[in-house]
Amino acid sequence: INAEYMGTLSECLFFFAAWLAKAMPKVKKDTKPSDYKGGGGIIHDTGRGQHILTNPLVIQAIVAKADIRPTDTVLEIGPGTGNLTVKLLERAKKVVAFEVDPRMVAELYKRVQGTPYASKLQVVRGDALKEPFPFFNVCVANTPYAISSPLTFKLLSHRPFYRCAVLMFQREFAMRMVAKPPSSLWCRLSINCQLLARVDHLMKIGAKSFKPPPKVESSVIRMQQRNPPPPIDFEEWDELVKIAISRKHKVLHSLFTNKKILRRLRDTGASYAAMK
Repeated sequence: INAEYMGTLSECLFFFAAWLAKAMPKVKKDTKPSDYKGGGGIIHDTGRGQHILTNPLVIQAIVAKADIRPTDTVLEIGPGTGNLTVKLLERAKKVVAFEVDPRMVAELYKRVQGTPYASKLQVVRGDALKEPFPFFNVCVANTPYAISSPLTFKLLSHRPFYRCAVLMFQREFAMRMVAKPPSSLWCRLSINCQLLARVDHLMKIGAKSFKPPPKVESSVIRMQQRNPPPPIDFEEWDELVKIAISRKHKVLHSLFTNKKILRRLRDTGASYAAMK
């Protein structure tokens, strides 16, 4: 094979490869929309509520509103990579952080390793809804939105009493917690939260304060348990509220003369009596 033939063959192969590259369809990388690769190479699963608070001014404001004392034990729910945790450790005697993601647990320990904060941090790898809470004076949480309601009522029923809880929620949920009549947001959540605690709206947080940014805005509220609590059986009260609030524009008398509702009340009463 002479050199001239080899040159022609090479040229043909080159142009064929160029044409093939253009003709072949581009293959997109198959990534889940809930995956976000943040600092330290950790992929945040937004489907599980992993939106890391990164705005230092917001973090500073949350810590200030919690009014943490040097003798306090702070309970933190969902610490993530520890941006808020480190600031809590600067002020508190101890921080107990609940985290379900083992990667975040490793990141937290890595962040305080070799610092004076290492001995002040205790990380509980587990579900905050299922695990019992230790003693604490203040609770601070960038709450995963999916557990907002059950976490709120677990904190409201917690004993012994704590000083306050400073919690971040999806803005709509937070505004329902503090709503009062005749607001359209006033609901069963509003009634029960305000029955058991004093609830104040502290600040509104934009989506850009998080990485990755959520699709909704957030708010921070402060919750302080009523001590002593109201002298009621909460389960009975909640059943009553559930019925009363089911149709806001209906007269209560008509609700409580409804046969289905009367049957439901009798069943609830019988169940309660059997428990005793």
